[in-house]
Amino acid sequence: MSMEVAAWNSMYHAMNQQDDRRPFSMATLRRIAGFARPHKRALAGFLLLSVVTAFLAVATPVLAGRVVNAIVGGGTTELVIGLAAAIAVIALLEAGLGLVQRWLSASIGEGLILDLRTAVFDHVQRMPVAFFTRTRTGALVSRLNNDVIGAQRAFSDTLSGVIGNLVTLILTLIVMIGISWQITLLALMLLPIFVLPARRMGSRLARLEREAAGHNAAMNTQMTERFSAPGATLVKLYGRPDVESAEFAARARRVRDIGVRTAMVQWVFLTALTSVSALALALVYGLGGFYALRGQLDPGAVVALALLLTRLYAPLTSLASARVEVMSALVSFERVFEVLDLKPLIEEKPDARPVPDGPVSVEFDGVRFAYPSADKVSLASLEEVATLDTRGGVEVLHDVSFRVEPGQMVALVGSSGAGKSTMASLLPRLYDAGSGAVRLAGVDVRDVRADSLRHTLGMVTQDGHLFHDSVRANLLFARPEATEEELWEVLRRARIAELVESLPDGLDTVIGERGYRLSGGERQRLTIARLLLARPRVVVLDEATAHLDSTSEQAVQAALGEALAGRTAVVIAHRLSTVRAADLILVVEGGQVVERGTHAELLAAGGRYTELHDTQFDSGRSGAPTAA
Repeated sequence: MSMEVAAWNSMYHAMNQQDDRRPFSMATLRRIAGFARPHKRALAGFLLLSVVTAFLAVATPVLAGRVVNAIVGGGTTELVIGLAAAIAVIALLEAGLGLVQRWLSASIGEGLILDLRTAVFDHVQRMPVAFFTRTRTGALVSRLNNDVIGAQRAFSDTLSGVIGNLVTLILTLIVMIGISWQITLLALMLLPIFVLPARRMGSRLARLEREAAGHNAAMNTQMTERFSAPGATLVKLYGRPDVESAEFAARARRVRDIGVRTAMVQWVFLTALTSVSALALALVYGLGGFYALRGQLDPGAVVALALLLTRLYAPLTSLASARVEVMSALVSFERVFEVLDLKPLIEEKPDARPVPDGPVSVEFDGVRFAYPSADKVSLASLEEVATLDTRGGVEVLHDVSFRVEPGQMVALVGSSGAGKSTMASLLPRLYDAGSGAVRLAGVDVRDVRADSLRHTLGMVTQDGHLFHDSVRANLLFARPEATEEELWEVLRRARIAELVESLPDGLDTVIGERGYRLSGGERQRLTIARLLLARPRVVVLDEATAHLDSTSEQAVQAALGEALAGRTAVVIAHRLSTVRAADLILVVEGGQVVERGTHAELLAAGGRYTELHDTQFDSGRSGAPTAA
């Protein structure tokens, strides 16, 4: 490694260092060792090769010096050729070992990335819905990308670099002192001139890089929000294109200006250090030549010292940044472990059992519930706030009790924010009740196996979420083993088969992010088809037709009729016309069931349900209601 390359490395680490002075955490180191344990053999071989490579790096300059001495001192041809052949063999050996070392480094690093990413991904999937409603997706993805890669470098770069450079430094110093302690001492005195500019310039460049990163992040955020389908629609409806363009251009110009300044600072830095490099070599050749002419030093020793000088400065500059690299890696590990340490609120019991076979009843028994506070489900760094919101723990459901017999339909109606969706979210265990019990077929959902719960219960929400994938993939998400015939069958039952047949690639047509290439009614019918494919015994519909026009609502209602046939159903609806035929209607207000009965019974009672009904079906505005 040349001195210029060593200087660049030093500057790079200075640019990327994090101002973190926390002490080493033994707990963190133990957890790192746990992730490294599966790769211990490859890691041991990697470190051994690093040591061997360090020995070979020092051997070449020494042999080069002997070649010069043999030539000047009238050595034999065989000796010169033998030494040259030894240098060639060492070079080939270094190349071969470097290839193996690189393979081991890549295997260890990529294996660690796989382990960390898998651990974080699996853990995040177990987090409650509240975690996702609070966390910024970009911040979470950054943990899976930037921080995981930063942690990986601790093994693939930092560890081997520290050991290899330490061995190289010790060997180089021993050999150089053995040749000439005076020249070695002077070379070490020049080290501050070599290292300090790199660190100072690196700090200056780090500020520029952080400023550029901030502007780039702002540009990325602006592009991400404006280029999504909802964002682009909002900008077209309410945005000011000229202002949007000016804001983006201002940030882009700032990044350009910083890029120019960065390029100039780097050029000045490299030029200065090239001069220092030349000064160091001049010192070695000048003083070494002086000693050689006086007969105090062999000519070959001068050449060896000049070549060893690069082997001296390179590891010294790298080791000077070793603490920065180690602390940066530890910070990356801690940021990953920070996510892994978030305890999921929903845990499956070791003795969990499946939902019994056959028709399934639904029961709420004295259920009380409060949403968890932020500190139980999130991190300030993932929300990108200074401190977490401490609010939470306020009870939103109060002693809710009701029972739905197998095959019956219960409807939840009431004002917005009354607690209807909260009640529905307790059935699939998106949250757990604080007290009381939610039961399926007489079994508390907290005692049910997660896979059995997923197979038993299906849910359709008002947004009808779909992935940016094909129609086929979105359907198979519910039941991967489904056949082609089963896919078309559920599409026909959901009243959407004709549309899918008309698409360019049929089932393999990609429907876009969140399914935005389809209309709202088409998205809902596709989610209902997915529900039908899953064949759940209990169906939960949360405002499944809330945002549809009359035509789309009729098509979706027909599809819902297929979905509800023969199944136990919990339906949340604002439009009372869709729930008139329910076996039981619950009126929910303020987190409590204030009325219950059939449509006719509740109208006869003249209570809150009657108020909701009269508001929606005022003869002067909406006309008479129609049966579902």
